[in-house]
Amino acid sequence: MLAGLTVAMTMIPESLSFAILAGFPPLTGLYAAFIMGLVTAVLGGRPGLVSGGAGATVIVLIALMKSQGIEYVFAAVALAGLIQIVVGLFKLGKFVRLVPQPVMFGFVNGLAVIIFMSQLGQFKTLVNGKLEWLSGMPLYIMLALVLLTIAIVIILPKITKAIPSSLVAIIVVFFVVLFFGIDTKLVKDIASVNGGFPPFHIPRVPLNLDMLKIIFPYSLIMAGVGLTEGLLTLNLVDEITATKGNGNRESIAQGIANIANGFFTGMGGCPMIAQTLVNLSAGARARLSGIIAALTILVIILVGAPVIDRVPMAALVGVMMMVAIGTFEWMSFKVINKMPLQDIVIGILVAGITIWLHNLALAVLIGVIISALVFAWESAKRIRASEHTDTNGVKTYEVYGPLFFGSVAHFNELFDVTHDPQQIVIDFKHSRVFDMSGIDALNKLTERYRLSDKKLQLKHLSNDCKRLLKNADQIITVNIIEDPTYQVATEK
Repeated sequence: MLAGLTVAMTMIPESLSFAILAGFPPLTGLYAAFIMGLVTAVLGGRPGLVSGGAGATVIVLIALMKSQGIEYVFAAVALAGLIQIVVGLFKLGKFVRLVPQPVMFGFVNGLAVIIFMSQLGQFKTLVNGKLEWLSGMPLYIMLALVLLTIAIVIILPKITKAIPSSLVAIIVVFFVVLFFGIDTKLVKDIASVNGGFPPFHIPRVPLNLDMLKIIFPYSLIMAGVGLTEGLLTLNLVDEITATKGNGNRESIAQGIANIANGFFTGMGGCPMIAQTLVNLSAGARARLSGIIAALTILVIILVGAPVIDRVPMAALVGVMMMVAIGTFEWMSFKVINKMPLQDIVIGILVAGITIWLHNLALAVLIGVIISALVFAWESAKRIRASEHTDTNGVKTYEVYGPLFFGSVAHFNELFDVTHDPQQIVIDFKHSRVFDMSGIDALNKLTERYRLSDKKLQLKHLSNDCKRLLKNADQIITVNIIEDPTYQVATEK
């Protein structure tokens, strides 16, 4: 319950900030935090995971807000939720397993830098309509309060872990500012959190194909960003807690929550890694903390605004900075001298794209593509063959390594068609044909031997390779030597 209160305290300013950044009414951010948090805490596939109005998904909708208005945003959020449900129902969440560890390092480290850098904006103030850095006494006060928060978060766990250190830090700084009457930036300086229960609202958009053409690209990108960040966060929680979450169930829960957002004036969202780490660091491992966090936000919207309005932003900044430091994979520096050069480059590239573009999905996608290409290149270099000729004059090539699009060129160079004898056997005991490019390579090799009036046979093909060749019987004709089937003697 205490972890849930801490999560709520850190989620409120972030949701408000992202809503204001996108040009939405401030309450749409808090409604998103409440709806996403409650639905995913109850229905999600990962206890301990916290969802809310995340900046990663909101950034996608800024252009739609500026061009079409808030009603189209609500429609796009609902459609994004529908797409996420489809992904979950068809069990497509498993593809997150294709994300390599260097990409995860880059994703997490880049995200940690973004969380930390985003807090620096609180050290600015509005002067004559322009944002300028704090200076003089206001800056010193802000820094002192942030350092006090960080000190409490670091020191308190060494004394006791019964109470979340982040929550204690927020309360202590709150009373210090209140008791001494310190003039510093408060939550109310960002926006008021006073409001009512999220109202049911059908998006006022024309129900036609033109409207769908407008919102579909935004919905698709939002769904992809939300699922990517959500499933990667789920994997991260799996590692921290040494338990296993359900990615498909989490996808469906995200979808239901976003549909609810679309019809209850929320800006939508996805799992929030910073708040999830706050939750886990406070000791929460079950669903209750997420439910408490969501209900706390609702209570604050309804009746608690006067108190929350007076929470110093410095306390929340300090907590989020510690979250950023805890999020960073410091272990990646320890293993960097043991990692292959290409993995180091991929990790740095993913982190750089994450920081530069603030587009987590694009950064991860680029990282996965480059990792796949590197893997294909390295695998292609493994193709080789040993050769020998028996007493009957039959030459056998024993092929090692995978035969696929990347290794085809080198595979073709292994054979001396001109000087080979009349009978040739290619033994695939230590190799496999993986794709159509491999089949096509065999077809062309067969044709080269046929033109030289020589007979080619394939041996020790695995069952799936045989199926590939049989499915391609229109383009390839080779004599496959069937391995004998041995009967096992039994007592009967």
